[in-house]
Amino acid sequence: MMMMKKIPIKHICFDLDGTLVNSFDTILHTTLKTLKQLNIGNSLKEDDLKIRIGHHFSDIFKELKIDVADIEHFISIYKQNYFDFIDQSELYPFVRETLVELKQNNFLISLLTTKGQDQAEKIIDHFGLSDFFDLIMGRRIDMKVKPNPEPLIEICKSLKVKAEETLIAGDTELDIVCGKRAGTLTCAVTYGYREKEFLLKEKADFYLNSLNELMSLLNKKAIAN
Repeated sequence: MMMMKKIPIKHICFDLDGTLVNSFDTILHTTLKTLKQLNIGNSLKEDDLKIRIGHHFSDIFKELKIDVADIEHFISIYKQNYFDFIDQSELYPFVRETLVELKQNNFLISLLTTKGQDQAEKIIDHFGLSDFFDLIMGRRIDMKVKPNPEPLIEICKSLKVKAEETLIAGDTELDIVCGKRAGTLTCAVTYGYREKEFLLKEKADFYLNSLNELMSLLNKKAIAN
């Protein structure tokens, strides 16, 4: 007979876009404005961008055959334009309430995003969420990005928490693969930028249709031993 063993989750690592913030319109219009400013011809379609959010722009443009010669210059201009459209972004339902409840229950909370470090911090501050996070890990020059597990492993080391005590929650395959490679538990949210059917193929440990289900999941967490 299988015994059920409680998993002592102490740390929740969140993705940003598509998980905490519904930012697609901001990303789309910032991208289009930046491409236009740089005189880069394109036929960028909303759906083509949406299913690739989470990937680095260099990979997105390569797949979509958009010729951006200097990707770092593009990103620099993109970051300058981003806050022109920030009012088109909004928190998903129950984000603030969930973060409050996690803090009240003494969970460590971190953020892992492919957005640049400075941009990630500004976005979190814009929405008044900075005080909830014990660590924010944006894209850094000396650090690989998701789905590579390096940044998630580094977060766990910095917070002095084990990978097996960590749950990464995100809306893309990058988050799930990153978590599996790092040895953490994985949770796919189905309200973001990937279809649920697509995410089911990734075989995350847990699935949430709404963030208000997270605390219930944490209170019932168990696996077969």
